[in-house]
Amino acid sequence: MPEVFGFDCYSPKEIAERVENVGVTKANLPLLSMSALGVLAGGFIGLGALFATVVFSDSSLAFAVSRLLGGLAFSLGLILVVVAGAELFTGNNLLVMAWVSRRIPASKLVENLFVVFVANFIGAAGLAWLVSLSGHANMNDGAVGKTAIAIATAKCALPFAEAFFKGVLCNLLVCLAVWLALAGRTVTDKILAIIFPISAFVAAGFEHSVANMYFIPLGLFLADPASAGALSWGGFVHNLIPVTLGNLVGGAGLVGLVYWLVYRRSSPSASPSRADS
Repeated sequence: MPEVFGFDCYSPKEIAERVENVGVTKANLPLLSMSALGVLAGGFIGLGALFATVVFSDSSLAFAVSRLLGGLAFSLGLILVVVAGAELFTGNNLLVMAWVSRRIPASKLVENLFVVFVANFIGAAGLAWLVSLSGHANMNDGAVGKTAIAIATAKCALPFAEAFFKGVLCNLLVCLAVWLALAGRTVTDKILAIIFPISAFVAAGFEHSVANMYFIPLGLFLADPASAGALSWGGFVHNLIPVTLGNLVGGAGLVGLVYWLVYRRSSPSASPSRADS
């Protein structure tokens, strides 16, 4: 009876096949569609970051409560990406499964990750610019703006190794959230699957490259250049490089390749099929 009413989730082995099928479809998207969906994803993750910043600006909350509620708020970003549909660099690290199964060439994998990464930056930084012009930072007697600047400054000051390993742990959880979402058959399933891994990475203070494309530019747009300190475009690059590399290791390596070895290594390559949304 569960099969009739659709209450059962996909098994891990079925998820692995679905991830591959989705990867083939994503890798073969037309450039315009890939770029537009990448811009949307950057904006969606920025909206989650905006929501989380409002929570973090409330100094009356206890530390753990603030981190938990901020993580729940940030989950909005990946929910929008998965349910509304968009191309996110960190989630697309799972395309590595289609590549190692020889269903897409390396050139398609690299093209997708590069185009989506650039488009994510445009969407996230573009949203940050709009937010900086909107007066949003004045909420809570200016605490929202001060919190945004503090977040950006702290990220720019992270040592390379710390940023790298926080990036690894972050995308381990993000790609697991995407993996779990593909187990679900309904919108409710997908949302519930996303919330806990994403809340965990935010609460733990891990580093997400696309989120930082919103957090750091927003801090730069809001801060007084004369007193910015470590907060600079150079500091942004100093953060983005190790975080991006860490995200690749955590997502493509610790999730994509591990699950491929477990479920797909000995499976014959399936013919390309329509990817599930």
